[in-house]
Amino acid sequence: MRTVYRVLAYVIALEVLVQGAMITFAVFGLRHWIDEGGVLDETIVQNHAEGFGEVVGFRLHATNEQVIVPAIAVLLLISAFCAKVPKAVMWAVIVLLSVVVQVLLGLFALDAPALGILHGINGILLFAFALVAARSADVSGAGPLRASRDAADLGRSGVIRSTR
Repeated sequence: MRTVYRVLAYVIALEVLVQGAMITFAVFGLRHWIDEGGVLDETIVQNHAEGFGEVVGFRLHATNEQVIVPAIAVLLLISAFCAKVPKAVMWAVIVLLSVVVQVLLGLFALDAPALGILHGINGILLFAFALVAARSADVSGAGPLRASRDAADLGRSGVIRSTR
């Protein structure tokens, strides 16, 4: 279960990158569409107008955010209970709460676009939380936190003390 937990956490981090890529794809496509004289309205978004294929990025971003990422976050929380990883449940809850906040910010930003700033910031935090969750399941037990503690021990005493 430790591996399942780690993989799900990394998948959430990857999904954040996909989210960024999809919305960027759509926005740059929109800019090009407008520069070429196109006009964006709901009809264009719903019908995927010819010449603005990048509009699919908006739909992929919304579907990914509202369905796929929350489902993975719930699976991460479920796996955390069986993973036998220190603080796994805590990190899974933090990730899940960040996902809920992300979805709500995305939905409310449609009526209050300034919330898009917080949506972007929370996305970066979600990415970081997912990576921390994944790294906490490092099977070697000698991840970066261990290495930094060893370096700190070396700095204080000049000798690394093994705790193995």
